[in-house]
Amino acid sequence: MIHELDIEDLYENAPCGYLSVLPDMRIVRLNSTLANWLGFEVDALIGTDFTQLLTAGGRIHYETHFGPILRMYGQLDGIAIDFVTSDRRRLPVFMTANVKTDETGAPVLIRITALDARDRRTYERELLESRTRAELLAKTLQRSLLPPALLPPSGMTAAAHYHAASSDEVGGDFYDLFPLSDDRWGFFLGDVCGKGASAAAVTSLTRYTLRAAAVYDHDPVAVLHNLDSVLRQEFRENDAQFCTAVFGVLSRSDGGFEVSMASGGHPPPLVMRADGSAHYVHMTGGQLVGILRAARFVPATVTLSAGDTLMLYTDGLTEARVGTGRYDDEGALLEFATAHAPATAAIIVEDLRVLLNSFGDGLADDAAVMALGVSSVESGEG
Repeated sequence: MIHELDIEDLYENAPCGYLSVLPDMRIVRLNSTLANWLGFEVDALIGTDFTQLLTAGGRIHYETHFGPILRMYGQLDGIAIDFVTSDRRRLPVFMTANVKTDETGAPVLIRITALDARDRRTYERELLESRTRAELLAKTLQRSLLPPALLPPSGMTAAAHYHAASSDEVGGDFYDLFPLSDDRWGFFLGDVCGKGASAAAVTSLTRYTLRAAAVYDHDPVAVLHNLDSVLRQEFRENDAQFCTAVFGVLSRSDGGFEVSMASGGHPPPLVMRADGSAHYVHMTGGQLVGILRAARFVPATVTLSAGDTLMLYTDGLTEARVGTGRYDDEGALLEFATAHAPATAAIIVEDLRVLLNSFGDGLADDAAVMALGVSSVESGEG
């Protein structure tokens, strides 16, 4: 059983602040703990206005928000607010309050409890700083995994966009376009399984392997087999890592470019024609790169003429959640391409950027898009 003296001791020296105020907010009692936190003698605060203990912003919030809620519902639970100490420092607290009423329901007293939130604020500030550092690191690492610029041949324009689903985690989508010789250019776009540091390591290895392999072999299927061998040798058994990818080689043809490609389990590229039509490149049946023995990769060849644009994308775009389904469940991407054809590489990538942003929270995965367009003779592009 608690002795009367113990109850008084508990009130005065509790590890939280107690005070009672009248409906006009004049303080009628507070305990020693809160007075010590604030740097005042207890008697010096009796009869003063409680809101004078708050910061200017705190007073505004109390009068416009917290006070009305307290009068309407009779209580406040765990609101974050700052007191001002005698030497003008801020004391962050979590404040809880309830109203004592008389038999007619009229308020006669407001009981307030304040919990010291300095350690909690410090923790939150350190957590926020850690998150900021993680986001900066992720952005820096992500930039290092993407080419600083696409290098298309003369007569062709190129554009790309990367939509990161997370600001503090590195994604695994990748793309590139680069010269192989005076008359050939290589390009690729793909998606590594997973996120974070492990995905970044696979992405980096994948990018440099594809670029190196393309120098020695211009057959896209052989280039993907080279990547497949490297991934399976580097990441084995319980640490298996894999990706999907489209790799291609551009070479000049009469009035345009011939595009030789191979797909390793990746969504097929789209061709947007100068006449306003659009169609998929038939590349069905390609298998994932880096996880299957004797994986099969599917070749395809298309010719791009003046005004045609090749559009590549990762499944973050097609699998974006829209309503109860995914964006491309009913062929929406082909309809999108047809509606926007013909379009230059820059224009269609900008349209895709707007489309990706329109998904909002439905875009849960990273998404990369890249477009390669043959310059129109009439427009003089390139």
